[in-house]
Amino acid sequence: MSNDGLRPETIAAHALKAIDPATGAVVPPVYLATTYARNENYEPLLPENYQRGGNPTLWQAEAAIAALENGTECLLFPSGMQGIATIVDTVPQGGHVVAPDTMYYGTREWLQHLAEKGRIALTLFNASDRDGVAKSVIAGKTDLVWIETPLNPTWDLVDIAAAAEAAHGAGAILAVDATATAAVTTRPLDLGADIVFHSVTKYLNGHSDVLAGALVTRTVNARWQEAKALRTKVGAPLAPFECWLLMRGLRTLFVRYRQACANALAIARHFSNHPRIERVLYPGLQTHPGHDIAKRQMSDGYGGMMSLLVKGGFDNATRFCTNLKVAVPATSLGGTETLAEHRKRVEGPQSPIADNLVRISVGIENVNDLIADFEQALARLPG
Repeated sequence: MSNDGLRPETIAAHALKAIDPATGAVVPPVYLATTYARNENYEPLLPENYQRGGNPTLWQAEAAIAALENGTECLLFPSGMQGIATIVDTVPQGGHVVAPDTMYYGTREWLQHLAEKGRIALTLFNASDRDGVAKSVIAGKTDLVWIETPLNPTWDLVDIAAAAEAAHGAGAILAVDATATAAVTTRPLDLGADIVFHSVTKYLNGHSDVLAGALVTRTVNARWQEAKALRTKVGAPLAPFECWLLMRGLRTLFVRYRQACANALAIARHFSNHPRIERVLYPGLQTHPGHDIAKRQMSDGYGGMMSLLVKGGFDNATRFCTNLKVAVPATSLGGTETLAEHRKRVEGPQSPIADNLVRISVGIENVNDLIADFEQALARLPG
């Protein structure tokens, strides 16, 4: 099946090309072989003949994600952090990296670790400052601008097109962590980004059973070739069975994501004036400071991620999570089940995140059951 002219929903539903040409199976096989025989002339039959360099199941999953992002190529890794580490490894020694001060804490801590070792120079800009990227880049010195949008876990918005203009004006590339928008509602490459990153563990797989990361590039250039070589050298392609599970998850991406978006908007509206909630952080609310940016660059819903600032501080935020009966108090996001996480407890006392912030990954359950669950959890809080 060619993807020429097909809309993203169709590409995802078929995992790009679902039918196995050898057997006609509508679900593609999983190639578990670590090595592949050569022909009678001792020539390889595949682009790579050892799994460390690639695998037919891997290539099919990568092609599907690249097509969804309107990119040229994709690289899949056994974790999101491996993907992040690989693209950061292409930054020259002492190269300048710009990133927001509020973002996924694993990325922030990794960049700070590299800066402390002198591997990179790092500037963290104020995530609430719309000119933060432009103020932080240094012409001729900045090599990489890394942003998330929406930002985890405040769900503030960064204008991708403006960030791309600022990065390119300084001679840098723009990489966008688009995990929360899942190739459904925002396509950063179309807005000027050079690289898109996904924690595939989240929405792209969507079933809380695969650990993976993805990089997608707009153009194949020297930096991208370096990233590909680094993945092979360190032996970090995603394993075949995880690739197969990922393609299974991709088939329902759009219906899952849209249901999560609808549920999240209903929950955000319901609790936006709740007496036990200080504030709801969700870009779909008109009161959200980044709502205007969200309207411009989120075309198919405002996502399934939100945060609740629970009145009563640190302890009540924890109690709210443990009081839940339908939603699960657990880390991660993007699965079919709703998850609630007290971020300060997870990130630690050094975290800049508010003590009372609870991050919610809204699932695809009946929204009335979720609202009732949140209500009973809040009703049982002291004060």
